[in-house]
Amino acid sequence: MELWHEDLARAHCAARLEEAREQRRSYEIARARRLSRKAEKAAKQARLALARAL
Repeated sequence: MELWHEDLARAHCAARLEEAREQRRSYEIARARRLSRKAEKAAKQARLALARAL
């Protein structure tokens, strides 16, 4: 019976760790998308400023 509880606890911990990893991956993907959009916007503004200067 005790081994069953240990196995259950291990499975629960593993599931929580996997869930935390998934959340972290989702956060990193969202962050990368935000940074990409920000970089694109900055590049567009730089192109417009260059075009106006010429």
